[in-house]
Amino acid sequence: MPKAIKGVLVECDPSIKAIILKIDQDKHDYIIEDLDDQTLVVKENQLSSLKARLEEELANTQTMPEFSGSD
Repeated sequence: MPKAIKGVLVECDPSIKAIILKIDQDKHDYIIEDLDDQTLVVKENQLSSLKARLEEELANTQTMPEFSGSD
């Protein structure tokens, strides 16, 4: 008998989707289906966890501009 999984449709930029795919590649805990270059179906019960991991990943990849004291 088939088993249904509740999912949430997530639309995002391709760059964000690439980060989500990277997060999911180890355990496959989040993504149910990869629909196209901007759309995913994510497990509903894992959405908040995925958001937290994505924010953490984005915080690690963003860099602050360096200011030089010699103008």
